[in-house]
Amino acid sequence: MRECSRLSRRAVLGLTAAALPVSLSVSQSAAPAYAAGTTGVIGGEQLARKGVQVRGAGAVPKKLTARAWVVADADSGEVIASYNAHRHLAPASTLKMLFADTVLKKFDRAQRYQVTDADLADIPAGSSLVGIKPGITYTVEQLWQGVFLRSGNDAVHVLSHMNGGIDRTVAEMQERAEYLHALDTHVVSPDGFDHKGQISSAYDLTLFARQGLKDADFRAYCGTRTADFPAGGKKTFQIQNTDRLLTGAWGLTPYEGLIGVKNGYTSHAGNTFTGAATRRGRTLLVTVMHPAEGSNAVYEQTAALLDWGFTHGSSARAIGTLVEPGVPATSRPAPPGGKGPAADRASAAGAKGPSGVRITEGAALTALLVGGGTWAALRRRRGRTASASAAAGAGDAASGASAAAAAESAPAPQETESGGRHRR
Repeated sequence: MRECSRLSRRAVLGLTAAALPVSLSVSQSAAPAYAAGTTGVIGGEQLARKGVQVRGAGAVPKKLTARAWVVADADSGEVIASYNAHRHLAPASTLKMLFADTVLKKFDRAQRYQVTDADLADIPAGSSLVGIKPGITYTVEQLWQGVFLRSGNDAVHVLSHMNGGIDRTVAEMQERAEYLHALDTHVVSPDGFDHKGQISSAYDLTLFARQGLKDADFRAYCGTRTADFPAGGKKTFQIQNTDRLLTGAWGLTPYEGLIGVKNGYTSHAGNTFTGAATRRGRTLLVTVMHPAEGSNAVYEQTAALLDWGFTHGSSARAIGTLVEPGVPATSRPAPPGGKGPAADRASAAGAKGPSGVRITEGAALTALLVGGGTWAALRRRRGRTASASAAAGAGDAASGASAAAAAESAPAPQETESGGRHRR
């Protein structure tokens, strides 16, 4: 046991139920295509290499200025092209996909909730808002429309307080990220707003999107273009989805076959986007993070990568995989200067994975047979309270539907994202 306790995060991450046997043998055909045992890279060793990674297909689009991107098949989980897939970057509102993966199924969509001042008291200054006002009663469905369509941090905070508070929700999101093997992700706030230490990666965001799209409600919300939102009394105002590839806003053409998923922007993170589209029976996922240009570039580069994937993806050979949730996987080493994002975090009471498997506290020992070699690992989890760090800096001025606009039934502006306005 002493030797086992010294195993590093490069070893297999054992996220298992308490009832799971001490050892588990998995045949080569049943095991996901993880990296070789010595690499310690989630999804495959090639995903950790620098530069564009692609095999067996035509060259990817030129003039891509994003700091990281991933192209993957949503059904098979094969990653067919990438650039800095595991690079740690600020996620902005794309982190709301993880928030939805964590909280969405906890409340019936018809449930009604009257918002209080306390529910809105801890929203960061400069946040994007859908226009929620205390004293008004909203359905859970309307709150999720505020999250997905307007990227409303006010809607996120109301749902988080319904879930037991910000700290509990952050802890559950971190547990969920680890269950999904999104080990590049460190959650500080549930809304994706700029906070010191809040990071993710193109790979992890793609994991969140793939998991979310398996749920019918998630899929419906992220593909909704407009909705009527309560403004008090019998008044409503229309909200529009800020996903420009979905709506065709700001001079863009709606992308053929697009089904979602989530965009984001903060003054620190820049523009981020994960999109999914289906053509000829195939669904591709593309995540693009932090292009050098203005706000339309993240959509244009996503569209270019989707076009490439639908044109050349069938001949591309997988360079890695989106690992399945809840299955032992390799982990990435801690970044220089501190613990990795998947270091021991606070454990939320009752947090469960999608299959009902509890992410247990304490030691879990698994053995996974991969490529003819057996890996064994012991991962001890020590709970500690997760708390939000001080904001890295306020974003630009807040945009979105203000309370005054809501009262006047005015439509919300198109460009709102978390933490500031889009550049034009």
